[in-house]
Amino acid sequence: MTSDELREIQAPFKAKYKVSPETAVIHSCVTGALLLDHPACRIDTLQGPVVAGMHPAVGGDGSEACSIDILLEALVGCAGLTFNLVATAMGIPFNDVKIQVHGASDIRGALGINKEVPVGVTHIRLHFEVDSPATDEQVALLIKQTERYCMVYQTLLQPPVIETTVSRMGV
Repeated sequence: MTSDELREIQAPFKAKYKVSPETAVIHSCVTGALLLDHPACRIDTLQGPVVAGMHPAVGGDGSEACSIDILLEALVGCAGLTFNLVATAMGIPFNDVKIQVHGASDIRGALGINKEVPVGVTHIRLHFEVDSPATDEQVALLIKQTERYCMVYQTLLQPPVIETTVSRMGV
């Protein structure tokens, strides 16, 4: 896709959102249900069900998705797409780009072994391997703009307000 084709595709959306900003708010919903035969959760995705289970570090056998891996996969997907869109919009060519995300977690927090250890990922490293005729300055700008416009990256940097509610089935 060329930068002109991308602009043509996005132009009506940008025009609409400038005139009616309230239409720019998207609502996403993902559902899941617990499995009854073992500790896991089936996540209903647009691409089909994914079962999130225990990581081998806490007793899983590695056959099910790890929720932390799903989070990091979302960052890879969003950062890769954003890089691609930014490069296209700026007219900066690339031959190949590989993205890796490494996350570090101390599982003792999640297991309740040590209350001082945070629960969750405490360090994420996002790495781009870029094959492009672009200058170092152009690649640096691509990375800066990718960080700025990647929704998952920005969500991790500035976490949203999270509300938890509960309702009882059959009550």
